[in-house]
Amino acid sequence: MDIVESHVAFGGRQDICRHASSSTGTDMTFSVYVPPHEDGVRLPVVWYLSGLTCSHANVTEKGEYRRACAELGLIFVAPDTSPRGDDVPDDPQGSYDLGLGAGFYVDATRSPYATHYRMWSYVTEELPALIEQEYPADMQRQSIMGHSMGGHGALTMALGMTGRFRAVSAFSPIVAPSQVPWGQKAFGAYIGEDRGRWRHHDAVALVEDGARMSDILIDQGDADPFLEEQLKPELFAAACKRAEQRLTLRLQPGYDHSYYFVSTFMADHLNWHADRLGADPFGTGAGHAG
Repeated sequence: MDIVESHVAFGGRQDICRHASSSTGTDMTFSVYVPPHEDGVRLPVVWYLSGLTCSHANVTEKGEYRRACAELGLIFVAPDTSPRGDDVPDDPQGSYDLGLGAGFYVDATRSPYATHYRMWSYVTEELPALIEQEYPADMQRQSIMGHSMGGHGALTMALGMTGRFRAVSAFSPIVAPSQVPWGQKAFGAYIGEDRGRWRHHDAVALVEDGARMSDILIDQGDADPFLEEQLKPELFAAACKRAEQRLTLRLQPGYDHSYYFVSTFMADHLNWHADRLGADPFGTGAGHAG
């Protein structure tokens, strides 16, 4: 792993890192913020998954999370959204919602994407092992959050990996990719037309099939241009109600799909995660409940 940038922020350290990934067969870049803390302390980890067209850089530069993470004692990790490189296939039509920047947090099984597009394995297996090795991360205290396509990834990883994450939240998530154009296009290209295989990567289907979290937090702007066609939070709310899955869904008036929206509610989400992670605001390790 190479640290290509490192900056002091709010008493902690913001790193931008690059490494050769065995999952994707490419170099991958990610960012890690480590808050100020005492030597020897292991800190809880919040994973943040980004949306279509984004990389690690969007939230790193616009997410406004560092002050809250420094105050709460949280490590914040932001992976990329897809493999990248000259040999990585993109959408032949050149659209933004498939290929580069649009990995959808699945392991592709169809050509030409199967070789490199293995974002599920990368985010859930390879990168956590690297973070545990290189940073003071307490991997018994992990939570996950995301925006749009990344909200889809966060929800499906939390619901699909029982016990891995103590908390999950999302901004404007794609909650039912099997039922909307973005997800149908991506799943068809990456996984194939067998819709039974899509259910593991669909938050609504996972809840219908019995997956549970202690509670879930979602914020959604009511001025989001993708709300009615692509996001459909009402489908997830209905599935959670039927399953008696605890959900807090907040429709925020006037907010759109941008990082102006995400950054507004970022600290609120991080406080929500910290409560469930047993985070220590002084970085002494005293908050460890496990």
